[in-house]
Amino acid sequence: MGRGRTNKIRLSAEQRQHLEALSRNGHAPVKKILHARVLIMSDEGEYGQQRWNDQQIGAALGLHRNSVARIRSSFLEQGEQAALNRKPRQTPPVPQKLDGEKQAHLIAICCSPPPDGRTRWTMKLLVDELKARSIVTQIGRETVRCTLKKNELRPWKKQRYCIPERDAARFVAQMEEVLDIYTSQHTEDEPLICMDEAAYELKADVFEPIPMTPASDRKEDYHYERHGVRALFIFFDPLRGWRRVSSREHRTRVDWALEVRQLLDVDYPHARKVKLVCDNLNTHHIASLYEAFPATVAHRLARRLEIHYTPRNGSWLNVAEIELSVLSQQCLDRRISSATELEKELSAWQNQRNRTNSQVQWRFTTEDARIKLKHLYPIALF
Repeated sequence: MGRGRTNKIRLSAEQRQHLEALSRNGHAPVKKILHARVLIMSDEGEYGQQRWNDQQIGAALGLHRNSVARIRSSFLEQGEQAALNRKPRQTPPVPQKLDGEKQAHLIAICCSPPPDGRTRWTMKLLVDELKARSIVTQIGRETVRCTLKKNELRPWKKQRYCIPERDAARFVAQMEEVLDIYTSQHTEDEPLICMDEAAYELKADVFEPIPMTPASDRKEDYHYERHGVRALFIFFDPLRGWRRVSSREHRTRVDWALEVRQLLDVDYPHARKVKLVCDNLNTHHIASLYEAFPATVAHRLARRLEIHYTPRNGSWLNVAEIELSVLSQQCLDRRISSATELEKELSAWQNQRNRTNSQVQWRFTTEDARIKLKHLYPIALF
């Protein structure tokens, strides 16, 4: 049946069944599937359906007839596995340009401060530094890159997070106090309110933006006019799904005291006591009430206020930060030029969120903290 068919392949029923299953396997390597089909088409036993020569098999599978002949020869001489799998290449081992000691030098350099005038280490800087210190005479960036990747070193990345204060006992005590407050029962007579502050910079466009059109994004000029900074105050009831956002010119003790009086006398006038969770700032104190109001008014407000402070560098425990993040993404991620416009936009966002009754379900408990944040807890002496 043509050239290239000196030795015939006769597959057993088990061999043919295995090769047909392999040829339909979409997860096997492509070469392996191709070789299995060559063997099936070369079968001249009682299970073979059609007689093919090497030229026809190569044309059908996109192979040269010599490649078909080599696959058949491997099957006849060495067996099925040799015909299906590639022969491993016999390549001499490539000597490492950086041995263990030189890799240690590279890691130490990468973990050290970058040169003066540079933000971070780059591949070129590391190559130049290795040569300058006579650690190597010649090395490429790819070798340095592979070494950094193997040791999970990424000088171009950095993470920002709140590092707990050194007084671990104080941090843990305040953290557990806040977590216990979140899991406690709260009533209309004693609601839970979380508050937070932020600063927002007023900006106006110098040139009118170009609106978005099909196949063209909205265009905004880099230049803008700065119109000052406003202080934002947000009070959030995570269980009721209520929030109030306001802006002021300053964020002093008096400003905080005025916001708290509105919370107690206007927002929750019938509450016997309001449990307020806030950050540990010097303005968030009962003393601010006495600085802003007469003693009788300050005393009346203070008796209805129960303050719970988040620990220093632990503001993530304040649920109001979650709502403030939503505010920033949905409303404030743009240029707003005036305090009047800002108040209008804040009011619209606040009313829409209150209509949908958007709540926060806090699920991180004190028991969870003792497991997941075990490293923050001080070692007990007794």
